[in-house]
Amino acid sequence: MTLRSLTPRSTSLSQPEWVLVLALLGGMTLATGGCSVLQGQQSVGTYIDDKTITASVKSSLVGDKSTSAMAIDVDTQEGHVILSGFAKTAAEKSQAETLARGSKGVKSVRNLLVVRP
Repeated sequence: MTLRSLTPRSTSLSQPEWVLVLALLGGMTLATGGCSVLQGQQSVGTYIDDKTITASVKSSLVGDKSTSAMAIDVDTQEGHVILSGFAKTAAEKSQAETLARGSKGVKSVRNLLVVRP
């Protein structure tokens, strides 16, 4: 047995084969991502908007030194943000809500944070 027989061969896909591979990967992505969209009865656009809002709020929490982003959960449903988890002080709870309200696309904020020193 030679070293050459153990090395993988380079396979080159033709353009139609690449199109097929990409179509299959895209279909799998839509199928798995679409399940969560269908469960909440949201459109794909609303689902993406909600994920963008959630990421924006979390980013604001991480960037603010007065909030503990790791202790605060953010969920968004059709632009309505729900904050849950724990804050160390009432001021941190209030600041988290202020940051969430300031994020683009937020329609309302429900602050369910529990103050626990």
